[in-house]
Amino acid sequence: MKIALAQINPTVGDFTGNLDKIVSMARRASEQGARLAVFPELAICGYPPADFLEKPSFLARSKQAVAELADATRGLPTAVLVGVALPAPPDAGKPAVNAAVLLDAGHIVLEQHKRLLPFYDVFDEQRYFLPSTAQKVVELDNLRIAVSICEDAWNDKNFWPRRLYALDPLEELMKQNPAIHLNLSASPFWHSKRTLRRQMLASISNRDGVPVVMCNQVGGNDSLIFDGSSLCINAHGDLVAQAKSFEEDLVVFDPFCSPAVPQPVDDDTEAAYRALVLGMRDYVRKCGFSKVALGLSGGIDSALVAAIAADALGKENVLTIGMPSPYSSQGSIDDSRALAANLGIRFEQIAISDLFGDYTRALEPLFKGTEPGLAEENLQARIRGNLLMAVSNKFGSLVLTTGNKSEMAVGYCTLYGDMVGALAVIGDLVKTRVYAICRWLNRDREVIPHAIIDKPPSAELRPGQKDTDSLPPYETLDPIVEAYVERYETPESIAEKNGFPLELVQQVVRLVERSEYKRQQAAPVLKVTSKSFGMGRRFPIAVKVQV
Repeated sequence: MKIALAQINPTVGDFTGNLDKIVSMARRASEQGARLAVFPELAICGYPPADFLEKPSFLARSKQAVAELADATRGLPTAVLVGVALPAPPDAGKPAVNAAVLLDAGHIVLEQHKRLLPFYDVFDEQRYFLPSTAQKVVELDNLRIAVSICEDAWNDKNFWPRRLYALDPLEELMKQNPAIHLNLSASPFWHSKRTLRRQMLASISNRDGVPVVMCNQVGGNDSLIFDGSSLCINAHGDLVAQAKSFEEDLVVFDPFCSPAVPQPVDDDTEAAYRALVLGMRDYVRKCGFSKVALGLSGGIDSALVAAIAADALGKENVLTIGMPSPYSSQGSIDDSRALAANLGIRFEQIAISDLFGDYTRALEPLFKGTEPGLAEENLQARIRGNLLMAVSNKFGSLVLTTGNKSEMAVGYCTLYGDMVGALAVIGDLVKTRVYAICRWLNRDREVIPHAIIDKPPSAELRPGQKDTDSLPPYETLDPIVEAYVERYETPESIAEKNGFPLELVQQVVRLVERSEYKRQQAAPVLKVTSKSFGMGRRFPIAVKVQV
């Protein structure tokens, strides 16, 4: 049997647009001789729908969409397996079920509900969905098919050293002697996730002795980025089909006869960049915008954000603005112009020295007798934020923030200043990864001017300022941030593993804990690591933490 991996980029709530994609892909699969087209989890309504699932009208529209899909594919020789949210029974205590429906010749052959509902990191599925209590195998042309939905396949006791659930739905399915296992997924991307996913599915195919087919969603929805990378692994654990990463794709194959294909070589630096390009593009366009604006400081962070924006939206849709203050170096202004020229994007300059003088004179009666310090530094950032928001209002451009994860972690950022904007594009990249991606961008030609990469990082808010005046070097800071924020390691463990002074680690941890109030007012962060700031990391603001 020929099967198609129909990897699409749905939009939450866009039932008409999503159905158009599904029907179009099903027809293409049919033209290529596929008997079955497999689509991602919740492809009809988009993932994650969040509190839309508590609206009866949303679920009613979702159910209606299944009927519309059945009508649209009635004459196709290709069956469609697709994910959808459906209303739960009235007395279930939950509003919805996360379902996979198999449609053949306009008839519903199977409605399988998801059993394992993740409730960790970015996942909130136990809030909305009623879990299935049983799994059943379905037959199509006498082929016995086991169907699972995303998390249902992530609890293999032979693969995971510590399982999250007491039961494994696949064990129940395998007792029914299926010939193949199909998994519908909306599995978000993070660093090294694609390799882990392939290894896990290969372990399942080896354990069960049947081919495993996974169709994963692609695209960005708010902070989450889905890489696609759908695949099939045969009964011997060999990769026999592989869809593209970070773009829609249709791959037709025979899971029983297709020869093995080479294992992809995963470059996590390239993947992070492509993920951020996709995440930005979808965030901007799915929110109904087409243009963006950002401040260009001459530093490496804003340079990377500008490069991502140009790739994501086209150079004609990116406006960058240099806003030099009395402390900005001529080199930074020149570097910004050079970057804009390299990218082919528009660059404008608004000097803020006069505005800064007006503000300081207005505050002079209140600040009299005090020394210039942090308030005056942050004032420059807030003037810039106001100017960017004025441009946004005037021209309908979304403002992009340019802060990285290292800065957000320790609060080295200004509320209502450089944190102003609609999307924190690189807020999940520590500074050293920012440098690594910029060097990767320059692999064939100079995209990021070498002067930007080579100069010591500085906010340029006072004479001779360097980031290291306030922070440890990023080569030291970043391992601490990654260990404490992403893996929840203790200061003692971090110090011992890395050979850092415990007092230094504790100082960084105190900064992380003190800065939660800033992060909870920050723009959404595009997630590219296993633990980003935002919806997947939830801590109270008012706390007293012993470090």
